Amino acid sequence: AVAEGGITRFLALYQESRPSLIGPVRSVRPYYVEWASAYDPAVAHVGGSQHALTMIRSGNYGVDMDEFFKPKTLWRVNDRAAPHNVYTSFDALDALEAAKGKTASTFTAFKRADGKKSDAPTATSIDIAVSSGQYAVHYTYDAGSNTYLRLHDSTPHVDREAGQIAPAVVVAIKVNESTALEGDGYREQITTTGSGTAYVFQNGLVTEGTWSRDNEKSPLLLKDSAGNELTLNRGQTWITALSTSRSVSWQ
Repeated sequence: AVAEGGITRFLALYQESRPSLIGPVRSVRPYYVEWASAYDPAVAHVGGSQHALTMIRSGNYGVDMDEFFKPKTLWRVNDRAAPHNVYTSFDALDALEAAKGKTASTFTAFKRADGKKSDAPTATSIDIAVSSGQYAVHYTYDAGSNTYLRLHDSTPHVDREAGQIAPAVVVAIKVNESTALEGDGYREQITTTGSGTAYVFQNGLVTEGTWSRDNEKSPLLLKDSAGNELTLNRGQTWITALSTSRSVSWQ
């Protein structure tokens, strides 16, 4: 989703994988706190907007793991420029979680199944206009791996450690988005509850349907146009939240 000034920022949810290096870790925003809260999480971040910090520090949205209070759990490296140089590891996060009494999470997961690529794919080139310029998002379907190669402004989106980012499922949800003055400046406002249009890409196909969340702690539900809950391919899923005024297109 967009943070400020058209710059996109990611909320990474780790369910099974345990990377030895995670980052860069950045500051949190209220809508990320709300989306994360459905997973009974521990949230690692480096500060945040005033409203987001009030939310996560309340203890009502998950366990707060702010770098400002636990500098040994998150550290700065010398091979990247600040503020993009804060990193952590799963072992470090687990140690802090254990110290805070957090050893498990209870949540409702997406329905999952093994992927089966279509013999006649109809959605192999996807553009998600979450922002513009270098933050515009494009996916190219790779039939061999049944995944979607992610690009930023036509440039391959490459993880420094793991290489080309290629999720098994790509989701785009339309959300109400605006900008408003908060106590610490102008901030993006995104409504994370209610319902809206959703596009789910997997197996080389697209399903047009809806997303919904009953409240700030509800899981994200994805349904087809007939109201049936969608089953997602097993594997990494990338979800983009974009303004209702922006487009999702494919061919």
